[in-house]
Amino acid sequence: MHEFSLLKDLLNKVKTIAEDNNSDKVIGVKVKLGALAHISPNHFREHFEQAVKGTIAEDAKLEVEALTDMSNPHAQEIILDSVEIAE
Repeated sequence: MHEFSLLKDLLNKVKTIAEDNNSDKVIGVKVKLGALAHISPNHFREHFEQAVKGTIAEDAKLEVEALTDMSNPHAQEIILDSVEIAE
């Protein structure tokens, strides 16, 4: 389950950002999928929705952007672009 480990790392980052900003609720997450990340936006969304159940990001709106530049140095990565937290 490669996707599970990727999402676990991503959600740890999201949780840390929320905690660092004294928030216990994430309301939005934006990610960019590198052109060589080997996961489609729909597939990523399915795994994200399963992974956030019972977490501070459970009802967060997910925005996914699929990048197309294969020569980008981050083309193999899933990039956390932004996190919106409740105040």
